[in-house]
Amino acid sequence: MKVLITGSNGLLGQNLLYKLISDDSICLIATSIGENRLSNIQGYDYFSLDITNQDHVESIILEKKPDVVINTAAMTNVDLCEYQKEQCNSINVDAVKYLADACVLVNAHLVHISTDFVFDGKLGPYSEEDNTNPLSYYGLSKLKSENLLHNHSVNYTIIRTMVLFGKAHSLSSNNIFFWVKRSLSNGEKLKIVDDQFRCPTLAADLADGCILAFKKKEYGLFHISGKEVMSIYEMVKRIANYYGYDKNNINRISTNQLKQKAIRPLKTGFVLDKAITVLGYKAHTFEESLSLIE
Repeated sequence: MKVLITGSNGLLGQNLLYKLISDDSICLIATSIGENRLSNIQGYDYFSLDITNQDHVESIILEKKPDVVINTAAMTNVDLCEYQKEQCNSINVDAVKYLADACVLVNAHLVHISTDFVFDGKLGPYSEEDNTNPLSYYGLSKLKSENLLHNHSVNYTIIRTMVLFGKAHSLSSNNIFFWVKRSLSNGEKLKIVDDQFRCPTLAADLADGCILAFKKKEYGLFHISGKEVMSIYEMVKRIANYYGYDKNNINRISTNQLKQKAIRPLKTGFVLDKAITVLGYKAHTFEESLSLIE
């Protein structure tokens, strides 16, 4: 089976790559913008790919003829999406159409990553059947990509997730886990919101969910995340507690105090019943996740 990953330099892309390299039944193709930043360059082919270039997307997919395309590439800076809506739309919506169109040409299964930010955060935790109502342009762009796939002829699986953290090599931006760990280990004082609730998701768990989806040929929409709903403040306190850092350096603030450009949903979290029952998905506890990435 040929599997092509977009955004292979990113956190999820790397976790997928390292899990699939050891699978003898998989022929692996990694793609991302620019050079390959991974330390391991064995066991897969790498190609630079700009997913916003329709001709390039079609050319690569027609040449490689993957059975599965996992789209982990996205513009995820929520505030920047408010300022750069055209670029956000190009990466998060238009590029998904290019991938879907190309997948149809080779009968490939498209696995696409979406977000909890498609919800307004008033009634979380959410199941796949709950009504969407994005508050930010980032959330709207991801919802547009979902709707595009719902109305497309491609075989697709949409996987919504949230607050991804984990190990990766040479990331261009740090995930919250490493930012908190580095800051607290240096004795820095942190201001952390206590009124936003999420399910932190280990990148390796999400990678497992993606792999289960394409190996079982399960199409449609799935929620995949960690299984514990907690405030961002609680998450940071639990990181501090796990490593023995001074919790007095963690100070509560409200979302309103941050004065961010994009509005965030206050309480999301996911109901994971469908992923557990249909895919056989298993999420680690938060502390188990920390033990796997330290």
